[in-house]
Amino acid sequence: MGIKNITVLGSGVMGHGIAQVSATAGYNVVLRDIEQGFLDKAMEKIRWSLDKLVTKEKISKEEGDAIFGRIKPVVDLNEAVKDAELVIEVVPEIMDLKKKVYAELDKAAAPEVIFASNTSTLPITEIANTTSRPDKFIGIHFFNPPQLMKLVEVIPGEKTSPDITELTKEYVKSVNKQAVVCRKDVPGFIINRLFIPMVHEACYLKDRTSATLEEIDSAVKFKLGFPMGIFELADFTGMDVIHKATVEMHLRDKKVINPHPLVEKMFDEKKLGQKSGEGYYKYSDDKYERVTLSEDLASKCNPIQLVANILNNAAWLVTNGASDIEEIEKAAQLGLGLKKPLFETAKEIGISNIVNELKQLAEKHGQFYEPDPLLVSMQ
Repeated sequence: MGIKNITVLGSGVMGHGIAQVSATAGYNVVLRDIEQGFLDKAMEKIRWSLDKLVTKEKISKEEGDAIFGRIKPVVDLNEAVKDAELVIEVVPEIMDLKKKVYAELDKAAAPEVIFASNTSTLPITEIANTTSRPDKFIGIHFFNPPQLMKLVEVIPGEKTSPDITELTKEYVKSVNKQAVVCRKDVPGFIINRLFIPMVHEACYLKDRTSATLEEIDSAVKFKLGFPMGIFELADFTGMDVIHKATVEMHLRDKKVINPHPLVEKMFDEKKLGQKSGEGYYKYSDDKYERVTLSEDLASKCNPIQLVANILNNAAWLVTNGASDIEEIEKAAQLGLGLKKPLFETAKEIGISNIVNELKQLAEKHGQFYEPDPLLVSMQ
């Protein structure tokens, strides 16, 4: 069963990015949104992006025009899905809104059409069960911006047919991305289960050790092999995104995250990071500034608490059958830009040192820190 026609619901940053990568791979794409104005803006951005690739000589002018020609903007939902074989939904991360969209979509789309939700935190099984086709429903989590990021998380729900999972993996490969399958529909899937709790943990590390933001970020960059510091990465991602993911993940599993009040406070105060001019750091204007980090600053901070946190969550994913070490490493490299495998860093620090750290943290700060059985067995 080959797919040729794709409908993307939602034309925001992620939606028009997914439309562009799909059209680039040769698919016929319908881009649907509720207002013509949104679609016009999205098509302008796609045109700009393709022109940039032409200028950089990545594609020819003819190729750019052909890709653009394969994307058709449509407002009417029935028209948008009449030829669709796969619908990728990219509406905002609000459960009630998603359910409302799927109620309309389920009626409008033919019974054999596959539904894929580009969600980063919402439970796939719960959304799937609101439709008449939970076996043809899957999570497909692209990373921002879809044009550049190589990783796509594929998340089958409890009732997703194995054929649909295989088909989705083939689609991901066809658009020149790499799929990592999160085998169980767990809160945060793989990447957010590693990244979001670590932002909170970095706030606790700052409280507990009185290290500065720059010292912690330098340690994360130079000692743990991240492309940037954790606070810097949080500012880049946006505190609105992090707060939303925190609420969703914590709601479903208290063990996944130990919320630090600062994250909610920053969200309430609209200190959203890069996009608002202030987050953990202050930014002077629109262009992307980097914080000054150094090996010297890194030497002033021991990031073992952060390593313990991210590894405990990685181990949890393995213990609970959601992933394995190889897939987690692939996801961390592609999705978080890690220059060094997580478990390699862990071995350098010493697994028993990490387990001891977790035990001490559990004694002082509660059960959240109890080490996962996998880590205990690896000592």
